[in-house]
Amino acid sequence: MPDMDLVRDLMRGAVPVHVLHHAAEDGGVYGAWMAEELAHHGYRISPGTLYPLLQRLEEGGLLSSAEHVVDGRVRRVYTATTAGVEELARLRAVIIELSEEIRDR
Repeated sequence: MPDMDLVRDLMRGAVPVHVLHHAAEDGGVYGAWMAEELAHHGYRISPGTLYPLLQRLEEGGLLSSAEHVVDGRVRRVYTATTAGVEELARLRAVIIELSEEIRDR
């Protein structure tokens, strides 16, 4: 039997959803904060994984970014676009349906 870790696979797939959620609900996120937030929820994600994900979400039209100077340093802040908010709504519906289907009865 193959060595499978379905929980790890689910968590990996949930990372973009989590990022999109915070970009939509928190008014914007930046990489270091997002990595810390994900770690609070048990996600261990390296900058080499997180930053390309943010870029892919931006290239896909789900996030937009702008540079802000904070304490003399440039920080790229990502916010959800209208398409990102709409996609998040679709994702929430799928997650709710799945959780209702598989929850203990």
